[in-house]
Order: sequence, then C-alpha cells, then structure tokens
Amino acid sequence: MPVEIERKFLVVGEGWRQAALGPPMPIRQGYVVDGAGAGMTVRVRRSGERAWLTLKSPGLLSRAEFEYPIPAADAEALLAGHCVSPPLAKHRTRVRHGGLVWEVDEFEGRLAGLVLAEVELSEAGQEVALPEWVGAEVTQDARFQNAALARADSVPVPQAR
Repeated sequence: MPVEIERKFLVVGEGWRQAALGPPMPIRQGYVVDGAGAGMTVRVRRSGERAWLTLKSPGLLSRAEFEYPIPAADAEALLAGHCVSPPLAKHRTRVRHGGLVWEVDEFEGRLAGLVLAEVELSEAGQEVALPEWVGAEVTQDARFQNAALARADSVPVPQAR
C-alpha cells in the first residue's frame, strides 16, 4: 500500500525563491469527497495538461495515498461541477534543501497570502534540516490540510503553542 509521509510548515520568508528548481506550476484542485467525516478524501488535480485523481486515507503526518492519472477533460468536468467545495488555486514551486525536495504552495483567491511548504519523507521519524524560510509547523493542525482549506472562508490562524 502506498503511504504518504509529509510535514507541512508555514513559509515566513522569500529565501526559497532563489533555490527554485524551475518556474511555479499552476495547480487547480478540488475534492469530490473531502474526508470531513474522517473518511477517505477523493481529490481531482489539474496542472498544465496533466491531471490526477487521488484517494487519501485519514491522517496528518502519515496516510495511505493512491494516485491515478486521468484525462484533463475529465478533471475539468469534475472541477466544474462535482466538487463538494470550491476548487483551490495555487502555484507550486519545487525547492531543494538539505538533500530533500520541498514543495512551496502559494495560494490564490480567498486564501491569498497563505504560503505553505511541504516535504515528503521516507519514514515518520526522519530528520529534516529546516530551511530559514519556514516558520511554524502545521503538520498536526488539520485546518491546514488542503481538503480543509478548500472548505475554509479565509486563511486559518495557526494555533499558539
């Protein structure tokens, strides 16, 4: 069973821009099933001419993930009329730091101003060298999962620790 293990952080600086591995990629994604009842999420994502359907089990740091390419036209049809909340729009930039590739997402629309960085790991306890441009870790804050962000009216405020 494929497993996704990732940590997520708020981005607090612009230093990641100099380390970008290429130009930002526009992404639109929506949720056919958003997991709000603690079940699987079913996400449709479109980036350029490519599109995917992804199923994810509940979880924050680690969860099962199944991803399948689908025709771009099918993704557009799902995004246009079959999502349970408005699709998210963001630009993703890949950045190398500490031997890992980070994904930095700049959100648009009602979530404008939110910038999140995610790093995928091979195991939950893997050591990660944090770049200077990340701030608070929000891995364990379910409000920062993309399915929850799709339901949000505005950018969530991180919980004080």
